[in-house]
Amino acid sequence: MDVMDYGVCRLAVVSVRRESSDVAEQVTQLLFGEHYEVVAQSKDKKWLRIRIAYDQYEGWLDVKQHHSISKDYFDQINLADFKITTEITSWILYKKNPLSIVMGSIVPISASELFKMEEQFAFNGESKSVGQRRDFDYLKSIALRYMHAPYQWGGKSPFGLDASGFTQMVFKIAGYTLQRDVNQQMQQGKMVKGFSDAKPGDLAFFQDNDGKDIHVGIVLEDNRIIHSSGRVRIDHFMEDGILSSESRIFTHSFRLLRRIL
Repeated sequence: MDVMDYGVCRLAVVSVRRESSDVAEQVTQLLFGEHYEVVAQSKDKKWLRIRIAYDQYEGWLDVKQHHSISKDYFDQINLADFKITTEITSWILYKKNPLSIVMGSIVPISASELFKMEEQFAFNGESKSVGQRRDFDYLKSIALRYMHAPYQWGGKSPFGLDASGFTQMVFKIAGYTLQRDVNQQMQQGKMVKGFSDAKPGDLAFFQDNDGKDIHVGIVLEDNRIIHSSGRVRIDHFMEDGILSSESRIFTHSFRLLRRIL
């Protein structure tokens, strides 16, 4: 599809939907600072089909939430090593107005500015460079900040996220790129031979009773896993799957492991 326009999210959290309707399924979200291409427009001109630059994921955005930018600005964002926020919530001063943003937002501030900013920002919250890769201990510390965040289909924020949204955001903050969906993440990194070879930081994938790949989590030490199921939680990771630390019932069947770190 031809690109019609370019945009960047200038709101805290915005829904991206499967169809061009307010009642359509949310398939993912845009957080502040994420940029995208506009590839189509609905017949009523109320919705835009966008392709998110970070993971090439597509969906429909309400035109009222679209913030248009130039092609030059879009290209420069692709090159810049901006900051990514690491606090559950923080504040950014945008065009002299305060705006609350959530963990994982992209702040257009870098050590060496590549271009003259088209907008005015001020931010002094906790953050790190997007491109800076960190180790497992840092990855784990970020994952734990999401603890008890509620499960939300298509969500990516600490106030609601799904299983693959959780893993994508944790790895993104730690400096690694994951795709959006479970079946996409299953193709990334290196295959780990089996359960006994698992290391902290590995991605563990799970399937339902019909053999459909539906779930992912991050392996921790001592045969534990952190994942989003009802809420972000820590359970027991065993060769058969995930054993709930509360009900002592297996909730997901183990499928395979992938190593990103």
